[in-house]
Amino acid sequence: MLEIIKEPWPWYVAGPLIGLTVPALLLMGNKSFGISSSLRHICAACVPANINFFKYDWKKESWNLFFVLGIFFGGMISTQFLTSSSEIAINPNLKEELASYGITDYSNLVPAQLMNFESIFTLRGFIIMVIGGFLVGFGTRYAGGCTSGHAIMGLSNLQWPSLVATISFMVGGFLMANLILPVILSL
Repeated sequence: MLEIIKEPWPWYVAGPLIGLTVPALLLMGNKSFGISSSLRHICAACVPANINFFKYDWKKESWNLFFVLGIFFGGMISTQFLTSSSEIAINPNLKEELASYGITDYSNLVPAQLMNFESIFTLRGFIIMVIGGFLVGFGTRYAGGCTSGHAIMGLSNLQWPSLVATISFMVGGFLMANLILPVILSL
């Protein structure tokens, strides 16, 4: 039984389970699925209430903070106890392309050559971690939510802005993966 848990679940199992969270949250209290709003809740709890953006009843949304903590601790537990000790399996063509950029360590979910403390002081690491992180955070606020909120919750509620946001996320992802990231990795 434990071996079933250690392997990645196929899309036709994981996808419907994620999709079923939307009606479950709606039925259990008219809650919306999304992760990015939790940062606003944390800031509202910590920042004095004299900033208009944080003037709201964040305690009413505290369930979202527990949801995010569950994701965080679930990820930690799964990487400690449920992952195999072998390297991450990736397509041989991708492995060959990544090797041309100096990325050869596949022992973790994120290559160590990209995400480590020392690489933040390189141009490539700074662009990927600092500028990329800022753009993700800015884009999340500008779009009024994250990919999970728009693509899972918004589309299931037939919201036009979520369709536009999801299409924009996908186009941006394709452009980043195929045009921009190879230039950054070659730095």
